[in-house]
Amino acid sequence: MKVQDVLLKAMAKKITWWAAAEIIGVTDRTMRRWRERLEKDGYAGLADRRKGKPSAQRIPLATIEKVLGLYQETYYDLNIRHFHEKLRDQHAIQLSYTWVQKALQGAGLVAKRHKRGPHRRRRPRRPLPGMLLHIDGSKHRWLNDDRWYDLIVILDDATSEIYYAQLVREESTRTVMAGLREVIETKGLFCALYSDRGSHFFVTVKEGEKVDKHRLTQVGRAMKELGVQMIAAYSPQARGRSERSFGTWQGRLPQELRLAGIATIEGANAFLRERYIQEFNAQFSKPAAARGTAFRRTGRSDLNWIFTVQAERVVEKDNTVAIRDRSWQIDKTRFRNTLAGSTVTIHEHLDETISIRYGPHVVGRYSSSGEKLSSAPAKERRGKGGSMEAGENQKQVSPGSHTPLEISQKRRDSHFPTAPMTVSVLTKPKAKTKPKTKAAA
Repeated sequence: MKVQDVLLKAMAKKITWWAAAEIIGVTDRTMRRWRERLEKDGYAGLADRRKGKPSAQRIPLATIEKVLGLYQETYYDLNIRHFHEKLRDQHAIQLSYTWVQKALQGAGLVAKRHKRGPHRRRRPRRPLPGMLLHIDGSKHRWLNDDRWYDLIVILDDATSEIYYAQLVREESTRTVMAGLREVIETKGLFCALYSDRGSHFFVTVKEGEKVDKHRLTQVGRAMKELGVQMIAAYSPQARGRSERSFGTWQGRLPQELRLAGIATIEGANAFLRERYIQEFNAQFSKPAAARGTAFRRTGRSDLNWIFTVQAERVVEKDNTVAIRDRSWQIDKTRFRNTLAGSTVTIHEHLDETISIRYGPHVVGRYSSSGEKLSSAPAKERRGKGGSMEAGENQKQVSPGSHTPLEISQKRRDSHFPTAPMTVSVLTKPKAKTKPKTKAAA
């Protein structure tokens, strides 16, 4: 409501004057004065009575002209603070520093300065390795020519130790996943990952605003499956440790590659992996504040499925799925005649092969060019069901066939003793004969 509406409701006694003061946001004393002015002059009595009157703090025009003239003619090369001191000490002009600053800037005699940035404090390091890892990429002419490459580096916040450093043609989802997977396989699972707000790390709905933590990227989905927290940095200063590290990399790595005679990206990556990362850590890493480690060895065997670019598709009636501009044929499966209408997940692996899964079943594997790949043939088994599918990523739990129960001869004899069996046979009774004497016998 407008102020006038609130006051009219109070005058009509629909609300109390105390409630009107609370709605408008003024004190009870102010509302009492307003009520008196309303009763005396009507609603026009509430107008600001200072309008049309000059301010009591107004600076005379002659003083303003004198200040601007002094700066233009005598003190043109002084800064504002120094000029303010001269006005006060040499010319007895008592004006505030802020007024002098705004007057000189308004007249165009002094350029306006940019607003000071926020005061920042250096964030202390994490006490244990593995608690927080930084990941970032830096585009530079690393090979001392006109080619630009991205250097992806993963370092520990506690020690500044480099766990991964590789040159790639462009920082992307796959190149970032490759680095994270290598660190997890060699060092173990870590607690948190600190990165910028790149599109392969986070989804930012509007530029400059916070990231949407409910909409996950492919990297975010992989980290969530592994239980790793992702932290977004909102300024380069927040990633100061990583930014300073890249300053060292740019000042040293191109020269080291030149001295080693390396001019290819493959040779540079081999040089980094085999030699330079160890030398870099030996010189620039620091000991952790506490003993121990936060890394945990992962017992998961499905990293090949976690670190993939995943997408869901609905199978067409002819058992095909469309990926980009290509259709992929799904063969008949053991557990179902057709998958038409079912939702399958397409996994694009880091080695550019493609797998199609329906739940836990792998129903197709293809190369990047679309050729069907066949896994090693499964061991043939007897019994109901026949042989397992060649492409399924499952371990056989039940025995391969139903073989007859065999009992050793010794155990069989102990349980079933071999005694002569008596068989009763029904025959026709014979005629009675005299018993033979002993002599006759």
